[in-house]
This record gives sequence, C-alpha cells and structure tokens, in this order.
Amino acid sequence: MTREDRLFERARAIMQRRANGHYRPILRHLARRGHAHAMLELAGLFSQGNDPADLGVMSRAGTPAWLYRRVWVRGGPYACLAAQNLAMSRFNIGDLHGYRLWLRRAQMLGDNDSGLELDRFETRLPFGDARAIGRGRPWRRNER
Repeated sequence: MTREDRLFERARAIMQRRANGHYRPILRHLARRGHAHAMLELAGLFSQGNDPADLGVMSRAGTPAWLYRRVWVRGGPYACLAAQNLAMSRFNIGDLHGYRLWLRRAQMLGDNDSGLELDRFETRLPFGDARAIGRGRPWRRNER
C-alpha cells in the first residue's frame, strides 16, 4: 500500500468518525497529486451541498466535472465511475447529447449497465412531469 493510499484511508476513517482530524485538507492534497479515488470523493462532496470555497477550491480546476474528467482521462479502475458521474451530471442539467456521450464512454470502459441504459434511452417520456418540461411523448399501445 502506497503512502497516498494510506493517507486516503486515514481521510476515510476521519470521514466515518473512526479517527480524529480534518479530512478535507487530506483530500485536497491527494487530489492535487492525482489520486483518483480522492478526486472522486472530493467531487462527491460538492454534490452534498458543500460550497467549493469551503473545500479550498477557488477556480474551475476544482469543479466536480473537472475532477471527474481528470479521473477519466487518467484511466484506471475509477475511470468508469467518473464517466458515469459525468453522464448523470449532464443529464441533470438537461444536456442529453452529453449524457449519451458519457454513457457510451462508460460502456466502452466495461460498464454493462450504461450499455443497457443507452439501449433504453428515449428523449421523450410518457409521464406528466416530463410533458410539463417539454419532453413528453404520446402513450404507446402496449402502455395503455
């Protein structure tokens, strides 16, 4: 186990309240050094409503999308997870082309669920809520 992996495990123990200390500086340090798992954890903190300034991030280079893309570019065991997270972030902002692109990239990295989602993907949905946002479609015969 490398020094960086031990440091990450320490940060994880602090996050789970099994140890004392501050985990954010450790995650920032590891993310700057290119530790993929730390970058994913740091990007996940953004989605929990934490202010990027509280995490010590003041530029575009620390946004979740930047961190996920950096993990994907570097490859390795966490690249598929980063591609999935990028796909979901694209979907959440309404960028369906980006959603399909990142699902396809996750599928190419070996994620079978992304391939199934691509096969089932529809830009128009039958639900009333989808119709309210302009993405509705008529009911099919087998859905009536």
